[in-house]
Amino acid sequence: MLMVPVRQLGETERGAVEKLLDRDPIGAAQVAEQVAAHGLSWWRAEGRVFGYGARRRVEALCWFGGHLTPVLAEAPAIAAFADLLSDQERICSSIVGRADAVLGLWDRLSPHWGPARDIRPNQPLLATDTVPRMAVDPDVRLVQPAEVDLLFPAAVAMYTEEVGISPFTEDGGLGYRRRVTELVRARRAYARFVDGQVVFKAELAVVTRRTAQIQGVWVAPEWRGRGIAGAAVAAVVRDALARVAPTVSLYVNDYNAPARRVYQRCGFQSVGTFATVLF
Repeated sequence: MLMVPVRQLGETERGAVEKLLDRDPIGAAQVAEQVAAHGLSWWRAEGRVFGYGARRRVEALCWFGGHLTPVLAEAPAIAAFADLLSDQERICSSIVGRADAVLGLWDRLSPHWGPARDIRPNQPLLATDTVPRMAVDPDVRLVQPAEVDLLFPAAVAMYTEEVGISPFTEDGGLGYRRRVTELVRARRAYARFVDGQVVFKAELAVVTRRTAQIQGVWVAPEWRGRGIAGAAVAAVVRDALARVAPTVSLYVNDYNAPARRVYQRCGFQSVGTFATVLF
């Protein structure tokens, strides 16, 4: 009887894992950040990393924590990961990553983990390594630690609008506020303030040595349609390229035409397609 070549990886295989992550520096950024910060020891990490392939010759990965993220997973690996995970309790709030792998996993896991709250099958994955040619908004800047109370309501509004549920649902928003505070302290949260109110916000939610991934882009409803987003995003991209990483990346819902136009104007180009399954 052949054994399924899937196992939880430990620190002894970190070198093989890092080589694999380097093969997809944009698509695997979320996992790469976790591995760089916490390694693969289960007592340190915020999730578990499963590998597919022979020992020290890992062919594909699957991160299983707050999110489930497959990395470089083709059909045999997807089937093996799904077989392993189908017997485990779902602890993740989403499955996110390269679309083929995410949707392949969901096809196999949905009888065990379903139903999903939302499925977003086509999210263009974009990246740039060039400072935008367009003018940047000089009022977009890093949020200071003393401004978390001003930023937090805007972050909640963005999260609720984008994800479809309030971040207060699970723990009264304590975990989400902690995350917002961490981003501010790490100099990864940006905003434009007008009369003490946030009219634009964004953050570098994922940072590796290869890329800084923008998430949480939001414009206050009363400021939408005024054309401020392009110059604001350009300011974030310029600072991130100068200070944080050699590329800036993000993924966007395919139906969000205004956002896609903004990112195109800022010089982003397609590097693939993501998908997200939300629970």
